[in-house]
Amino acid sequence: MTVEPTIAPSTFSTALAEIQARQTAAWPAQVPRAVAYPIESMAVVDYLRHWAALRPDATAIAYYGRDVSYAEYDELSDRFAGWLLANGAEKGDRVGVYLSNCPQFLVAMLGILKIGAVHVPINPLFRAHELRHELTDAGVTILLAQDNLAPLVDEVRADTPLRLLAYTALSDMFAAAPAVAAPFETTTADTDWHRIIESPRAPAQPADPDALAALNYTGGTTGMPKGCEHTQRHMVYTAATATVANGFPVGERAIVALNFLPVFWIAGEDFGILLPLVNGGTAVLMNRWDAGTALSLLDRYRVTSMVAMIDNYVEMLDHPAFDPAGLIALENTTGISFVVKLNAEIRARWRAATGLTLRETSYGMTETHTADTFTLGLQDDDYDLRSEPVFCGLPVPGTDILIVDDDGVPVPIGTEGQIIVRSPSILTRYYGNPEATAATVRAGWLQTGDVGKLNEFGALHYLARNKEMIKVNGMSVFPSEVESLLMLHPQIQTVGVVPKPDPQRGQVPLAFVQLIPESSVAPAELRSWAKQNMAGYKVPEIQILDELPMTATGKIRKGELFTMTERIAATESEDIQ
Repeated sequence: MTVEPTIAPSTFSTALAEIQARQTAAWPAQVPRAVAYPIESMAVVDYLRHWAALRPDATAIAYYGRDVSYAEYDELSDRFAGWLLANGAEKGDRVGVYLSNCPQFLVAMLGILKIGAVHVPINPLFRAHELRHELTDAGVTILLAQDNLAPLVDEVRADTPLRLLAYTALSDMFAAAPAVAAPFETTTADTDWHRIIESPRAPAQPADPDALAALNYTGGTTGMPKGCEHTQRHMVYTAATATVANGFPVGERAIVALNFLPVFWIAGEDFGILLPLVNGGTAVLMNRWDAGTALSLLDRYRVTSMVAMIDNYVEMLDHPAFDPAGLIALENTTGISFVVKLNAEIRARWRAATGLTLRETSYGMTETHTADTFTLGLQDDDYDLRSEPVFCGLPVPGTDILIVDDDGVPVPIGTEGQIIVRSPSILTRYYGNPEATAATVRAGWLQTGDVGKLNEFGALHYLARNKEMIKVNGMSVFPSEVESLLMLHPQIQTVGVVPKPDPQRGQVPLAFVQLIPESSVAPAELRSWAKQNMAGYKVPEIQILDELPMTATGKIRKGELFTMTERIAATESEDIQ
């Protein structure tokens, strides 16, 4: 249910006052209570210019030994902006970036923002239907893509608004063999990138921190993904509050952040691009996870901050090359529990090896630009791990969190309900979708659809994501999107997708399919088709039914599908044992 405007504002004010009093009393001493910004501007591009002027030779981006200084970062993004302008780009134009982790992604993003255009990050795992939808829905007219993705772009280009296309290779920023082994070919490629960075630098122009700056796509309970409208103010606020959540005033430390999370993903953008940039630090990028390479980079760049899956920390501890001396600069290590959950034993191992406390990262979602809470200072006696899962901590400065009932009324402390969030970084709107915006943002509060509760300190406990959302190795999969894609198959009549537990990946999508009359297509054939038409992590397991359980009004009874899934998962577990 959503919060209705008819609920008296005083109801929220009274609830907030009680919760904020509890939060103030519990606030850890090492976490600043407010955010002080090192410059007046709330535009990301001005932070790049600030640090390029103040610390031009400092390393801004490190990529397998290829170091990009702040001066070079500023210049390259100016040249990318100049290339856009020379090709007719204007303020408000949507420019797509279809790359995996590489310096070109960061350069392009800042170049796009410098001319007031709109950055549209696109998942490089997309298949044709997904790519076509995002390019069309966002109205992308210019696209920078990875060279090996050219066949997919060619397949969909005629159906999209694209008018200009350029390619770059992952190795384009290397002038010689990389100092740290990279997980891709590093031979010189003849791509458009070399010509782009020869463009004249775009003249600096004032940035509007409140103009549409990015469309970050997210799934939902109906249909294909929606574009969340975000601004540069949203970006700076998120990076700044993530900084104080690590115990530091903004700009006090040149944070060196190791990041392998995909930077097209909002969490990767926050921790792998914005956090180091706003602090004048270094983004140490990995194209993909490898424990040995991570250990080498942690040592080489004296990394101070790291966000990774709990599995990744265990891999490093177990790696033959693990040496605590190489991690001596680390100040903050936060983990994401998906397949392997953070527990007291893993924390104790990490603390014994490094002297650091491994803690859970924040609660957040694409609509809020993520990083809405912090857990620093709340680990005494493993309080967070002994609490009812999952402990997400206190809201970052400037953010409010309430729990409401089905009527949208705040509930007492300790009572479960829907999590709603109010913060300076909540999406402006869903792009081109006023109905979804009206349903999701009410009186300044984001209706998350997630279930949680607040404890006696006013700290958030996350209990369940919107019931239908699926997490596959940490990546969000929305059943409605998988259903929409599967319905493109000519022999599928009806389909319902629900999450199924999986010991290796946390969860996987399970699709219950009703075929058209007289169809004899097999589950394996449908799965093979799905692999060709959607990103690999979204590909569902298939169960074919004679007919799906339906309500009298023609809706699928998802509850019955959940029950079927529980039986299937239990049977599989018994077979393994």
